[in-house]
Amino acid sequence: MSSPNVKAAVDEALARYESNNPKSRALYQDAVKHLPGGNTRSLLHTNPFPIMVKSGQGHMLIDEDGHKYHDFIGELAAGLFGHSNPLLIKALTDAANTVGLSLGATHVQEARYAQLLCERFNLERIRFCNSGTEANLHALAAARKFTGRRKVVAFKGGYHGSVLAFGAGQPPRKGETEPAFRLGPAENNVDLQDFIVLQYNDVAAVRQLLSSPQKSEIAAVLVEPMQGSGGAIPASEEFLYAIQEECAKAGIIFVLDEVMTSRTGPGGIKSLFPASRPLRPDITTLGKYLGGGMPIGAFGGSEAVMAVYDPRLAGAMFHSGTFQNNTLMLHMGYAAMSQVYTPAKAIEHAGRGEALREKLRAVTRGSKVFVSGKGTLMFVHISRKWGSSDNGFTCKEDGGDEEWDLKSLFWMHMLEEGFWVQRRGSIALILDTPQEVLDGFVAAVQRFIERYAALVRL
Repeated sequence: MSSPNVKAAVDEALARYESNNPKSRALYQDAVKHLPGGNTRSLLHTNPFPIMVKSGQGHMLIDEDGHKYHDFIGELAAGLFGHSNPLLIKALTDAANTVGLSLGATHVQEARYAQLLCERFNLERIRFCNSGTEANLHALAAARKFTGRRKVVAFKGGYHGSVLAFGAGQPPRKGETEPAFRLGPAENNVDLQDFIVLQYNDVAAVRQLLSSPQKSEIAAVLVEPMQGSGGAIPASEEFLYAIQEECAKAGIIFVLDEVMTSRTGPGGIKSLFPASRPLRPDITTLGKYLGGGMPIGAFGGSEAVMAVYDPRLAGAMFHSGTFQNNTLMLHMGYAAMSQVYTPAKAIEHAGRGEALREKLRAVTRGSKVFVSGKGTLMFVHISRKWGSSDNGFTCKEDGGDEEWDLKSLFWMHMLEEGFWVQRRGSIALILDTPQEVLDGFVAAVQRFIERYAALVRL
């Protein structure tokens, strides 16, 4: 229950929000006539109505009411390249004009892009699909086929796509100002009886389970090296090494979900581990930005495990999909990864993110606001427990419930300051965002702390 002072501040901000966005409100009222809740992507819904964006250019967005925003959502990590990168637009139009949209045939660009990604992410074989969700589902299917086992170990707070969510959140209650979507068990999830869900970053629990008699039933361990939707919580090296070691002993497939985090290093987070003690998952899943702005998913790993999808072999698994080798995605993705987001650029961009997060932590110190993350992927937490921690937590649950009314207040404040942010707190930096804009974001956060000091100070 919010305090009267918080409720009054939120009510005032909501009144300004409604007054400032009359076209968005009218367009939303039209949308609900044909879309359930006026929406076809639950995460983007906000009460009392979402802002309708009209267009994007570079790192900027313009809404239907004419307001301009610096985009700090970055399409939840997929929008790394912004909204109009000229090289990627050229790759798109060239492919459309000279190759065609979707050939319904094998073509050389598949192998060309596959080679680049195998070299970049240290994979022996790779296959393409349409999304990170598909990549994770196909990876688990491969693990089950290869091992002949059924069960999968996942972790509380994990999100591996629209049907693979392992959170503990509950839907909002009517009238609350918090997001209309929280990560949590969903009716359309895969059969949860097939999953064993452990606490994230719990080394002892991993070692205990994977060395128990139950290990003979487990096909795979599925884990993010940093939980994205779960609050940008990085895994400890000890935790990931424990998974790797115990999986190797028990013949279990180690699946590393780098759909979001592959942008945080030249070859993903796993490339940041020392050569003397590498992180070597059996399968790595990829997606998001790798399509250069087009939908994409990919999963790859050892030749032996990936051979379960080799159509030349008897008993191979069937893996098909109309658009998973479409020309636009393959050409744009190749251009993006070979010419724009090179390994050197990935290192540079991650460094800018680390510097920004340190500045944000400096201006929020002593408040309920805490910014977690790695590289250019971050999450804004607001709660007394989070704010009192210097180092964050090993899992989101350690920090307890967020103060959602304060998060709504932060969201509306940042919109008024001209920054496009997500209500739940996710941040993913666009590649060419100017440094002065990053500094302006820090200043806007500081003004939030000062404006609502009575509500957010510890």
